Amino acid sequence: MPTRILGIESSCDETAAAIVVDGREILSSVVASQLDIHRKYGGVVPELASREHLRQIVPVVREALSQAGLTFADLDAVGVTHGPGLVGALLVGLTYAKVLAAEIGKPLIPVNHLEGHVHAVFLEAHLAGRTPTLPAVCLIVSGGHTLLYHVQTSGEEGDAAERGFQFRRLGGTRDDAAGEAYDKVARLLALGYPGGPIIDQIASRVVAAGNVFADEDRLNFGPVKMKGNAHDFSFSGIKTAVLYYVREHPEFTGEIEARKKALEQGLRKAADLAPLCSPRTLSLISNFQSAVVRDLTTRTLAAASETGSHTVLVSGGVAANSALRKQFEAKAGPAGVDVFFPSRALSTDNAAMIAAAAYPHLLAGDIAADELNAEPNLRLA
Repeated sequence: MPTRILGIESSCDETAAAIVVDGREILSSVVASQLDIHRKYGGVVPELASREHLRQIVPVVREALSQAGLTFADLDAVGVTHGPGLVGALLVGLTYAKVLAAEIGKPLIPVNHLEGHVHAVFLEAHLAGRTPTLPAVCLIVSGGHTLLYHVQTSGEEGDAAERGFQFRRLGGTRDDAAGEAYDKVARLLALGYPGGPIIDQIASRVVAAGNVFADEDRLNFGPVKMKGNAHDFSFSGIKTAVLYYVREHPEFTGEIEARKKALEQGLRKAADLAPLCSPRTLSLISNFQSAVVRDLTTRTLAAASETGSHTVLVSGGVAANSALRKQFEAKAGPAGVDVFFPSRALSTDNAAMIAAAAYPHLLAGDIAADELNAEPNLRLA
């Protein structure tokens, strides 16, 4: 009999519910975004996020059931994110899931949000009929995380969806996450929130146009040198270099004010903001993205080489970045590595990945204890 799991995700600013069969087949996936609420603040406000999760959790779950054509009685388990994330946001999803599982008499499966991102890659690969081989190196890169793991399957029987994974941490960011650096640079340059998509879109336009910038318009970023663990990341230096560069060039002030006015008028697309960027700003945006992407790909492929892995998995919100995908595709093949991404919909926070991650835990009997609580700093390994 197929196993239908309801997944619930509320770790940050997306209220999500999904139903996945046997850890592979997505019957429904519903995400209520809070983007418009947090945009005016330039980042997620935890108290507002929690309040919105309270408002959205019930209708989002009902919609997931409706899209799947199921009732609560048809479910076999409930999977829920219990960390890492914002504690108030996590508590909304976890409390609802606890009450629901008890009411319908189904097991509750606690899921690590980061593990969910790994399952997102396998969900996508299953849809494409191309399963990644393990062991692999996995890069989880988002607004809150930049982490490298060595990933192997657990157990000896069944595929990855049934056996689950074992993780060994290889490295992570020592300061800002990559997506956080994007947001801070976008805020500094008045490009709107979230920063990752708009910087990617403008940088892509620059590359497509074949723009060649004068030397005085360039801020070139050298490779980031790490002492200690070579698989760690650091993006605060790149972000700070942009800050100082803008401070040293007062001519940025006028165009930044012009873009602020455009944002206030609701003009948030690359087609609206790019014409308000000088050649120096366009060069800065393009070079910033190139530096971040270079560091992510270089360190990930170096980790794959060191561990003898021929597979790289990339997941998390920044995995939707077009330049990152192109760079991995260009560099992975010559390195003898297969690289796998989820679709853009499965890259960002969603509940399908939580339901998929819950499946092997259900098979293993990893049922939540009554005292299960939110763990905002939960580690994967």
